[in-house]
Amino acid sequence: MGKFVIVSGSPAEFSRSAAIAKFVGELLEENNEVEFIHVKDLPPEDLVYAKWDSEAIKKSIRLIESADALVVISPVYKASYTGLLKTFIDLLPEKSLVNKTILPILNGGTVAHLLSLEYAFKPVFSVLGATDIVNGVYLVDSQVQYRETEITFIENEAEQRLRNNVSELISRVNNQPTLVIKG
Repeated sequence: MGKFVIVSGSPAEFSRSAAIAKFVGELLEENNEVEFIHVKDLPPEDLVYAKWDSEAIKKSIRLIESADALVVISPVYKASYTGLLKTFIDLLPEKSLVNKTILPILNGGTVAHLLSLEYAFKPVFSVLGATDIVNGVYLVDSQVQYRETEITFIENEAEQRLRNNVSELISRVNNQPTLVIKG
């Protein structure tokens, strides 16, 4: 049984990223412990003024430190992950992702932002000490619909790709062969 923390960097309460986070959480829940950090719910002044010692930030950092793996989800804005998520990542201690397995997930309006995974998202995890990064998932907005926090996949390929990468994450954390999670 692994401990997974899902970090959602969407600034909106209802969004594709939030719906994807919920979906991934449901996939992980079976035989695993799952916690969520919705960065939008952290006190804005703690993020903007880099209040390292605030109780909300310290609690989030403790969650991350206790996790075996992180799933980090964000919409793409201006060819990168959200500024909201950046303010949170900037508060993480140096080397806080050592010995953590990371699954990065981005969603965006067009396939043109696909390389944001490789050039904007993954390098941040490496700087924080992560060495085990599962191939990221990029979902184009036209592949998924959402209503509040419920997701519907328009393209089966997109859903299966996400399921496969979550399965790979679980396998790495639990040191087991990868099993395919069918929809």
